[in-house]
Formats: sequence, C-alpha cells, structure tokens
Amino acid sequence: MTAPALDGERLLADSIAGKFPDAHGRFGPFGGRYVPETLIPALEGLEEGIRKHLHASDFQTEYQAQLKTWVGRPTALTYAARLSERWGAKVWLKREDLAHTGAHKINNAIGQALLAKRLGAKRIVAETGAGQHGVASAAACARLGLPCTVYMGAVDMERQAPNVGRMQLLGATVVPVTTGDRTLRAAIDEALRAWVADPLDTYYLIGSAVGPHPYPYLVRELQAVIGREARAQMLDDAGGLPDVLIACVGGGSNSIGAFHAFVPDKSVTIIGIEAGGRGKGLGDNAATLSYGSPGVLQGSFSMLLQDQDGQVQETHSVSAGLDYPGVGPEHALLLAAGRVRYQTASDEEALEAVKACSEYEGILPALESAHALIGAKQWAARHPGQRILVCLSGRGDKDMPTLQTTLLAGAQ
Repeated sequence: MTAPALDGERLLADSIAGKFPDAHGRFGPFGGRYVPETLIPALEGLEEGIRKHLHASDFQTEYQAQLKTWVGRPTALTYAARLSERWGAKVWLKREDLAHTGAHKINNAIGQALLAKRLGAKRIVAETGAGQHGVASAAACARLGLPCTVYMGAVDMERQAPNVGRMQLLGATVVPVTTGDRTLRAAIDEALRAWVADPLDTYYLIGSAVGPHPYPYLVRELQAVIGREARAQMLDDAGGLPDVLIACVGGGSNSIGAFHAFVPDKSVTIIGIEAGGRGKGLGDNAATLSYGSPGVLQGSFSMLLQDQDGQVQETHSVSAGLDYPGVGPEHALLLAAGRVRYQTASDEEALEAVKACSEYEGILPALESAHALIGAKQWAARHPGQRILVCLSGRGDKDMPTLQTTLLAGAQ
C-alpha cells in the first residue's frame, strides 16, 4: 500500500502558499491531533503560545542571539573537493555537525526550551534515539535552568553510550526504556506517558517533526534555519542554487529544515534518503516513505511501517537516529505532492560513506548523515558535473561504539 492518490499540484501550490498546516493541524490529509483528551488543553496552550511568541520580535531576538552566540550559527558550507573529484560532481556539505552539541538537534531544543520557559513549564521531558536530541535538550535546559528528564530505549543506550554520559554530565536524568522495541518509538511512548501524567507543569520537548499538531509545524519552523542559511550560502559561495538537495530522513527534522526553503525552487531536485537497513522486508529497514502505508502513530496521521492488520512493526537500521517506524506528516505531504523523492541506503552503504567522508574530507559524519552521502554518490554517478548540496546533519563521534564493531573490527 502506498500514499493515497491526491492532487499533487494543488497540494504543492497550497504548501508553497503557506496554507499548511491548516486550522486542524493538517498537511493535506496528513498530521492532525490523535491524543488522549487529557493532552488537548496542553496542546491547545502550546498552539496559542506559538502564535503569541514564536514569530514575535522579542522572542526572535532572544532565539537568534542563542543561535549566534551559543549554538554557533551560521554553520559552515564546505566544498568537499576530494569527494567531488572521486564522484565526478560538485559536492557541498551544510555542516550541522559543527553546531553546538554536534548536530542540528540543538536548533530545535533551544527554541523549544525558550518557548517552554515563556509558557511557565516547571520541567522538561524529552525522548532520544541516537542521543543527539537528548544531549541538545539537556544542554538547552542547563542553559536556561530547567530540570530535564530524557527517555531513551535500552538498545539505543547500549549503542550510543557516549551520549548517555554527556546527558548525565549536562545535568539530565536519563531513564532507560525496556518496554516495546527499546528504541526511539518506545522512548517516545514513555515521554508521552510522562507528559499525560502532568500536562500542565511538564513541557514535552519533542525532537523531530513528528507527533500531534502543533509539533510538526513548530519543529519545522525552528529547523528551517538550515535551509535558509544553505540557500544563501550556495548563492554566495557556489554562484547559484544546487541542482539537487539531499538529506537523511528518520522522523524528518533535519531534512524538513533543509528542504523548506528550497521547495518553491523548481530547478532544485529534492531527495530524502531513508534507512534501507538489511533489505526491503518488513522489520529489516526503517524506510517509512519508501515501503510504508498511511496510519496513526504517536498523535499524527502519516506514513508508517505496519503489517496488513495495521500493527506497527519494529524497524532496523545501523543508525539509531533513523530507526523509527513513522515519519513527519509534512514529508508524507511532499511525497504525495511529488515534490520530494524518497530513496533508501543500506547499512553497508552508510558505513561505506562514513569511511569515504572521513578519509577524503577529514570529516567523521554521523551514520544518519552517511545515508545522505550515499544518495549524493548515486546522484553524481547518474548526473556528472552537477551541483549537489548535502545536509550533513551531525558528527559521528556518537557512533564510535557501532563503528568499532563494524568498520574498525579487526583493524590493526
């Protein structure tokens, strides 16, 4: 089963015109708010707070100051000369790995933490898969003096041990989740339960462009700085827009942030790369938009990896941050509208890209970002000489436990 047949041209025109999300929190047919009644007041309060604060001049002044002096924005645009030579194209990397805490997640975390403080939240709960959102949330809460509890699947805690220690050093309480699949999906479930138990004093700082309205919109707005910067940098440094923009897609925050500014540019092909894992079989990958079908997960109607009975399935990826059976509703819209292509890269290919980027550019990319690099390599093979812009969503230090047992296993 694939995405529902829709009028793609109309959906795209409405998206470009800023009509999504609509008053019901929908991106076309996707999105919405599927939550317990106890959370409706909290979500309505958040929606009201977003309308009041997010684009107000005083909030933006404070937010932009944090991005500049603490996060380290704008992040660099790097021409990957040696990869370009090897692949036969012109490859630029948008360096979110250079942002404070090592990934794009900090853009969203500090923005939501500032908003939570204005809304009077007494504590923050968050979820994390690869650990980067947990680290970013812990850092943002430390910066603003807010208590922080991070839920993390037991499987992810093992493969992302360095980030667990970083969260703890930053003052967060890290709660291992041993139920369900013990990865990101289970961590989100536990964070939602904690929020349901105390929706008035607790703020749920969600890490990706998923969940009930208004979170997909809020996260998109806070991550859109990636695409705005990259677009201006390409015009300045490369003398024109890229022919293609590529980013990895799990829940979809780095990619929707990178894509958003380029969606109106018809000359730019946009590609999202999902985790192909071990293969096409259900449970062997986390490629929701490539192999999924429409359904409801964790508060939102989007594309899911589910069986014929509608049971959401466990996923697999060498990358903890992509190991999730759903995806943000705006990505589902962009797929249905035909504006973005979604492809897969396997575990083996991602590891290959980590090695290539490290050895030829002196940049150790996150395993998530490595999926996007494979997309760039494949595009270059079919379109030699073109300009390729890759969102390098994070650095790979966090992946060393996995890399030690894969790429470095048996190395002298």
